[in-house]
Amino acid sequence: MNYRWLTALPVYNEVRYVDAVLDEVTEHSPEVLVIDDGSTDGTSELLAARHDIHIVRHAKNRGYGAGLMTAFDFAGHNAYDYLVTIDCDGQHEPQRIPEFVAACEAVDIVSGSRYLRRFSGDSLPPADRQEINRQITGILNRRLGLHLTDAFCGFKAYRVAALQRLELTEPGYAMPIELWVQAVAAGLSMIELPVPLIYLDESRSFGGELDDAATRLGHYYDVLERSLEAVNPRRPAIEMREPVAVG
Repeated sequence: MNYRWLTALPVYNEVRYVDAVLDEVTEHSPEVLVIDDGSTDGTSELLAARHDIHIVRHAKNRGYGAGLMTAFDFAGHNAYDYLVTIDCDGQHEPQRIPEFVAACEAVDIVSGSRYLRRFSGDSLPPADRQEINRQITGILNRRLGLHLTDAFCGFKAYRVAALQRLELTEPGYAMPIELWVQAVAAGLSMIELPVPLIYLDESRSFGGELDDAATRLGHYYDVLERSLEAVNPRRPAIEMREPVAVG
Protein backbone atom coordinates (compact mmCIF):
# COMPACT_ATOMS: atom_id res chain seq x y z
CA MET A 1 0.00 0.00 0.00
CA ASN A 2 1.31 3.43 -0.91
CA TYR A 3 0.58 6.17 1.57
CA ARG A 4 2.17 9.36 2.89
CA TRP A 5 2.96 9.91 6.53
CA LEU A 6 5.13 12.06 8.72
CA THR A 7 6.18 12.41 12.33
CA ALA A 8 5.58 15.69 14.18
CA LEU A 9 7.22 16.96 17.34
CA PRO A 10 5.96 19.98 19.30
CA VAL A 11 9.02 21.72 20.72
CA TYR A 12 9.45 24.45 23.29
CA ASN A 13 12.89 25.28 24.70
CA GLU A 14 14.38 21.82 24.10
CA VAL A 15 17.91 22.90 23.18
CA ARG A 16 19.38 20.05 25.26
CA TYR A 17 17.57 17.30 23.37
CA VAL A 18 16.31 18.53 20.02
CA ASP A 19 19.22 17.67 17.71
CA ALA A 20 19.84 14.22 19.17
CA VAL A 21 16.13 13.36 19.10
CA LEU A 22 15.70 14.59 15.52
CA ASP A 23 18.75 12.63 14.38
CA GLU A 24 16.96 9.48 15.57
CA VAL A 25 13.51 10.41 14.33
CA THR A 26 14.73 11.11 10.80
CA GLU A 27 16.09 7.56 10.66
CA HIS A 28 12.62 6.10 11.23
CA SER A 29 10.27 8.54 9.48
CA PRO A 30 10.27 9.59 5.80
CA GLU A 31 9.31 13.15 6.74
CA VAL A 32 9.54 15.06 9.99
CA LEU A 33 7.75 18.21 11.12
CA VAL A 34 8.83 20.31 14.09
CA ILE A 35 6.44 22.85 15.59
CA ASP A 36 8.65 25.37 17.35
CA ASP A 37 6.30 26.87 19.91
CA GLY A 38 8.08 30.16 20.43
CA SER A 39 11.37 28.80 21.81
CA THR A 40 13.80 31.34 23.25
CA ASP A 41 16.70 29.15 24.44
CA GLY A 42 18.54 28.54 21.16
CA THR A 43 16.25 25.75 19.93
CA SER A 44 15.09 27.85 16.99
CA GLU A 45 18.65 28.41 15.80
CA LEU A 46 19.44 24.70 15.93
CA LEU A 47 16.31 23.92 13.93
CA ALA A 48 17.09 26.58 11.32
CA ALA A 49 20.46 24.96 10.69
CA ARG A 50 18.86 21.66 9.70
CA HIS A 51 17.78 20.85 6.16
CA ASP A 52 16.09 17.49 6.76
CA ILE A 53 12.87 18.60 8.46
CA HIS A 54 9.79 20.77 7.97
CA ILE A 55 9.47 23.61 10.49
CA VAL A 56 6.46 25.64 11.55
CA ARG A 57 7.25 28.32 14.11
CA HIS A 58 4.82 30.02 16.47
CA ALA A 59 5.95 33.59 17.09
CA LYS A 60 4.96 33.25 20.74
CA ASN A 61 4.55 30.27 23.02
CA ARG A 62 0.98 29.04 22.60
CA GLY A 63 1.03 25.72 24.43
CA TYR A 64 1.50 22.00 23.91
CA GLY A 65 -2.01 21.46 22.59
CA ALA A 66 -1.65 24.36 20.17
CA GLY A 67 1.51 22.76 18.82
CA LEU A 68 -0.30 19.50 18.19
CA MET A 69 -3.19 21.29 16.49
CA THR A 70 -0.71 22.99 14.18
CA ALA A 71 0.67 19.54 13.32
CA PHE A 72 -2.86 18.27 12.62
CA ASP A 73 -3.52 21.22 10.31
CA PHE A 74 -0.21 20.72 8.50
CA ALA A 75 -0.91 17.04 7.91
CA GLY A 76 -4.39 17.75 6.62
CA HIS A 77 -3.44 20.63 4.34
CA ASN A 78 -0.59 18.64 2.83
CA ALA A 79 -2.62 15.48 2.18
CA TYR A 80 -0.76 13.06 4.43
CA ASP A 81 -2.52 9.80 5.24
CA TYR A 82 -1.04 9.23 8.70
CA LEU A 83 0.53 11.43 11.33
CA VAL A 84 2.69 10.29 14.24
CA THR A 85 3.33 12.60 17.18
CA ILE A 86 6.10 12.19 19.72
CA ASP A 87 7.63 14.46 22.35
CA CYS A 88 11.08 15.97 21.96
CA ASP A 89 12.40 15.47 25.48
CA GLY A 90 13.91 12.03 24.91
CA GLN A 91 11.07 10.16 26.61
CA HIS A 92 9.93 8.30 23.50
CA GLU A 93 11.80 5.77 21.38
CA PRO A 94 11.77 6.79 17.69
CA GLN A 95 12.42 3.22 16.51
CA ARG A 96 8.81 2.44 17.49
CA ILE A 97 7.39 4.96 14.99
CA PRO A 98 6.88 2.45 12.12
CA GLU A 99 5.03 0.12 14.52
CA PHE A 100 2.57 2.91 15.30
CA VAL A 101 2.02 3.67 11.62
CA ALA A 102 1.40 0.01 10.83
CA ALA A 103 -1.12 -0.28 13.67
CA CYS A 104 -2.92 2.85 12.46
CA GLU A 105 -3.85 1.18 9.18
CA ALA A 106 -6.64 -0.60 11.08
CA VAL A 107 -7.86 2.19 13.42
CA ASP A 108 -8.17 5.96 13.62
CA ILE A 109 -5.96 6.56 16.67
CA VAL A 110 -3.07 4.54 18.08
CA SER A 111 -2.09 5.81 21.51
CA GLY A 112 1.04 4.87 23.39
CA SER A 113 0.67 3.61 26.94
CA ARG A 114 3.40 3.61 29.56
CA TYR A 115 1.23 1.50 31.86
CA LEU A 116 -0.05 -1.23 29.54
CA ARG A 117 2.91 -3.46 30.38
CA ARG A 118 6.28 -3.19 32.06
CA PHE A 119 9.59 -2.87 30.21
CA SER A 120 13.01 -3.61 31.60
CA GLY A 121 14.53 -0.35 32.77
CA ASP A 122 11.24 1.53 33.19
CA SER A 123 11.59 4.77 35.15
CA LEU A 124 9.73 5.58 38.34
CA PRO A 125 7.32 8.37 37.33
CA PRO A 126 6.89 11.53 39.44
CA ALA A 127 4.22 10.64 42.00
CA ASP A 128 1.94 13.63 41.34
CA ARG A 129 1.97 13.15 37.58
CA GLN A 130 1.23 9.44 37.88
CA GLU A 131 -1.66 10.10 40.28
CA ILE A 132 -3.16 12.78 38.03
CA ASN A 133 -2.87 10.46 35.04
CA ARG A 134 -4.53 7.66 37.02
CA GLN A 135 -7.46 9.84 38.06
CA ILE A 136 -8.07 11.39 34.66
CA THR A 137 -7.69 8.07 32.86
CA GLY A 138 -10.20 6.53 35.23
CA ILE A 139 -12.82 9.23 34.80
CA LEU A 140 -12.44 9.19 31.02
CA ASN A 141 -12.98 5.44 31.04
CA ARG A 142 -16.10 5.72 33.20
CA ARG A 143 -17.67 8.63 31.35
CA LEU A 144 -16.75 7.62 27.79
CA GLY A 145 -16.84 3.84 27.98
CA LEU A 146 -13.14 3.55 27.16
CA HIS A 147 -10.51 1.14 28.46
CA LEU A 148 -7.47 3.41 28.47
CA THR A 149 -4.46 2.83 30.66
CA ASP A 150 -2.66 6.11 29.87
CA ALA A 151 -4.62 9.24 28.97
CA PHE A 152 -1.64 11.54 28.49
CA CYS A 153 1.01 9.73 26.47
CA GLY A 154 2.24 11.99 23.67
CA PHE A 155 3.32 9.11 21.43
CA LYS A 156 0.40 8.61 19.05
CA ALA A 157 -0.49 7.87 15.44
CA TYR A 158 -3.55 9.26 13.72
CA ARG A 159 -5.38 8.62 10.49
CA VAL A 160 -5.37 12.16 9.14
CA ALA A 161 -8.83 11.89 7.58
CA ALA A 162 -10.22 11.10 11.03
CA LEU A 163 -8.62 14.20 12.51
CA GLN A 164 -10.72 16.32 10.17
CA ARG A 165 -13.76 15.29 12.22
CA LEU A 166 -12.42 16.94 15.37
CA GLU A 167 -12.68 20.61 16.37
CA LEU A 168 -10.04 20.96 19.05
CA THR A 169 -9.54 24.24 20.89
CA GLU A 170 -7.65 23.48 24.12
CA PRO A 171 -4.12 24.93 23.74
CA GLY A 172 -2.39 23.50 26.80
CA TYR A 173 -1.48 20.15 28.30
CA ALA A 174 -5.17 19.37 28.84
CA MET A 175 -5.75 19.02 25.09
CA PRO A 176 -5.63 15.18 25.19
CA ILE A 177 -8.72 15.22 27.41
CA GLU A 178 -10.65 17.20 24.80
CA LEU A 179 -9.30 14.91 22.09
CA TRP A 180 -10.57 11.74 23.80
CA VAL A 181 -14.02 13.26 24.32
CA GLN A 182 -14.33 14.41 20.72
CA ALA A 183 -12.89 11.17 19.35
CA VAL A 184 -15.57 9.15 21.13
CA ALA A 185 -18.31 11.57 20.06
CA ALA A 186 -17.12 11.24 16.45
CA GLY A 187 -17.11 7.45 16.64
CA LEU A 188 -13.38 7.09 16.02
CA SER A 189 -11.71 3.74 16.63
CA MET A 190 -8.65 3.55 18.86
CA ILE A 191 -6.15 1.17 20.43
CA GLU A 192 -3.19 1.48 22.78
CA LEU A 193 0.33 0.19 22.17
CA PRO A 194 2.76 -0.32 25.05
CA VAL A 195 5.80 1.95 25.25
CA PRO A 196 8.53 2.15 27.89
CA LEU A 197 8.12 4.49 30.84
CA ILE A 198 11.01 6.94 30.49
CA TYR A 199 11.39 10.13 32.50
CA LEU A 200 14.56 12.11 31.82
CA ASP A 201 13.38 15.45 33.18
CA GLU A 202 10.98 15.58 36.10
CA SER A 203 11.00 19.38 36.30
CA ARG A 204 8.66 20.08 33.37
CA SER A 205 6.67 23.27 33.79
CA PHE A 206 2.96 23.09 32.97
CA GLY A 207 2.70 26.88 33.00
CA GLY A 208 2.35 29.19 35.99
CA GLU A 209 -0.20 28.07 38.57
CA LEU A 210 -0.63 24.71 36.80
CA ASP A 211 2.74 23.65 38.18
CA ASP A 212 0.80 23.07 41.39
CA ALA A 213 -0.49 19.50 41.09
CA ALA A 214 -3.84 20.11 42.79
CA THR A 215 -4.53 23.18 40.64
CA ARG A 216 -3.58 21.26 37.53
CA LEU A 217 -5.88 18.37 38.40
CA GLY A 218 -8.77 20.76 38.97
CA HIS A 219 -8.10 22.38 35.61
CA TYR A 220 -8.16 18.99 33.89
CA TYR A 221 -11.56 18.23 35.43
CA ASP A 222 -12.82 21.62 34.23
CA VAL A 223 -11.62 20.89 30.69
CA LEU A 224 -13.35 17.51 30.80
CA GLU A 225 -16.63 19.16 31.84
CA ARG A 226 -16.39 21.77 29.08
CA SER A 227 -15.48 19.16 26.48
CA LEU A 228 -18.41 16.94 27.37
CA GLU A 229 -20.78 19.89 27.36
CA ALA A 230 -19.53 20.95 23.93
CA VAL A 231 -20.27 17.58 22.30
CA ASN A 232 -23.56 16.99 24.13
CA PRO A 233 -25.07 20.18 25.60
CA ARG A 234 -28.27 18.39 26.60
CA ARG A 235 -26.61 15.66 28.65
CA PRO A 236 -27.49 15.27 32.33
CA ALA A 237 -25.04 16.69 34.82
CA ILE A 238 -22.01 14.43 35.22
CA GLU A 239 -21.68 12.66 38.52
CA MET A 240 -18.00 12.92 39.31
CA ARG A 241 -16.15 12.31 42.51
CA GLU A 242 -14.14 15.19 43.89
CA PRO A 243 -10.54 15.12 42.71
CA VAL A 244 -8.25 13.39 45.16
CA ALA A 245 -5.49 15.62 46.47
CA VAL A 246 -2.06 15.01 44.97
CA GLY A 247 1.38 16.29 45.72
